[in-house]
Amino acid sequence: MFIATSAFLRDTRTPLKGAPGVELSPKWFVHKTISLDDIKLVKNAMDMTINDVILGVTQAGLSRYLNRQYGEGNAEEDAAKQKRNNLPRKLRFRAALIFNIRPSMAIEALADMMERKSKTKWGNYIGYALLPITIALRDDPLDYVREAKAMVDRKKRSLEAKCTFLSAKCIVNLLGAKVAAALSYRVFSNTTMSFSNVVGPVDEISFYGHPMAYLAPSVYGHPHALTVHFQSYMNMMTISLAVDRDAVPDPHQLCNDLAESLKLIKDAVVKKGLAQESVQW
Repeated sequence: MFIATSAFLRDTRTPLKGAPGVELSPKWFVHKTISLDDIKLVKNAMDMTINDVILGVTQAGLSRYLNRQYGEGNAEEDAAKQKRNNLPRKLRFRAALIFNIRPSMAIEALADMMERKSKTKWGNYIGYALLPITIALRDDPLDYVREAKAMVDRKKRSLEAKCTFLSAKCIVNLLGAKVAAALSYRVFSNTTMSFSNVVGPVDEISFYGHPMAYLAPSVYGHPHALTVHFQSYMNMMTISLAVDRDAVPDPHQLCNDLAESLKLIKDAVVKKGLAQESVQW
């Protein structure tokens, strides 16, 4: 798949697919905070991981956004078009997902990492996988998270992340960093977006007595018009988007679609009796 993607296999041209040279274009960075407790409610009810839930939310939100984009027309037709399926068939829409393949995710002391027999060596151990994103309208919002879980489980059983790490290491050693960078650029250019989920602090942190309200990380310089980060912090989850202004002129609407998708999925879980929504007084 990686060889085909680097050579000729490209994603379908959609409103979210960046044009050539998008890595040099100005970016907008926007964010929206949602409830981590709502994500955990869906996670526990559906017996899956937080990663599964947020990927399902992402699929649902992107489907809502693209359906609106493809249904744009004159003002009289907009309301009717948004209620029907305007998505083209057979969309190839993939996300590049970065994996940390270290055996230990904890922060290790530098002296321990430098030891000869240490399990956690010094340096980056990063692989990536290509995730097919389902862009479709579903009658049952829970289908998005079910499909996400099935796809993530397949990726977990595969050795895709480790293979990409070892392949990149071999290419760097044999052909040099420029060749490895060129191949990576081709793969990213032929996909649509980047996606990541990072676990943040569970307790409030502060700098010189000033508490941090939220964390919203992002990146710049790669050939994607859309990058979606999910960053947890205490009982919150921040959706952080980096978008090309030409491809995504209304990034706040995309944030709202992602947040609304989580609400619909949570409401479906409660309505089906899979979980009971907690009431705060």
